[in-house]
Amino acid sequence: MNTVITGSSKGIGKALAIRFAEEGHNLALCARSLKDLELLKSELMIINPKITIVIKSVDVRRVDEVKSFAAFIKNSFGTVDVLINNAGIFLPGFVTNEAEGTLEQMMETNLYSAYYLSRELVPVMVENKSGHIFNMCSIASKIAYPNGGSYSISKFALLGFSKVQREELKEKGIKVTAVLPGATWSDSWQGVDLPHERLMEARDIANVIWSAYALGPSAVVEEIVIRPQLGDL
Repeated sequence: MNTVITGSSKGIGKALAIRFAEEGHNLALCARSLKDLELLKSELMIINPKITIVIKSVDVRRVDEVKSFAAFIKNSFGTVDVLINNAGIFLPGFVTNEAEGTLEQMMETNLYSAYYLSRELVPVMVENKSGHIFNMCSIASKIAYPNGGSYSISKFALLGFSKVQREELKEKGIKVTAVLPGATWSDSWQGVDLPHERLMEARDIANVIWSAYALGPSAVVEEIVIRPQLGDL
């Protein structure tokens, strides 16, 4: 099995790479930092030396780099079984006063990257009449938060994109799952003065995604909402 994960060098993306490596999946991974990807690849090869791992430095805001990554994947693996559109960015602020260009930056990262990579790789899945797409949305895809600004807009849009994909691909044997996690330990939360147990672990998100993937062919989890036990922050 071949799995593609964007934004895979840290946080949830890294936890997903570890989880799918443990299960024997070959991996195509991207992030902006090649150094971080090389370190992750070394770690994953210790976990499972039998799998094939390919890595590529990609700025997912750039459509040409996303398309180049897709070509790299198809050349490396030929087929794609799982696509996890995980790359994302959070910039706090209010729509009325956030820096100009904030909306564009978050739409490019959080939505357009998933849109363009899916357009390149879905035809491979359609040809095989199988596959599973996970789009990493957010609790902010459902509820607008103060200081969420353009982040919430982009995540609402990604959830809409997931719903469209689900309708378009259900007859083609391809599953689509929108994942809506609440606060999870990642770089976005570095330095916050909170008890560690107040936020979720990235590993837990990865485990839930694997469980959704492991279902039989006649069932699909359309949305996963997962929050910290004590609720949203």
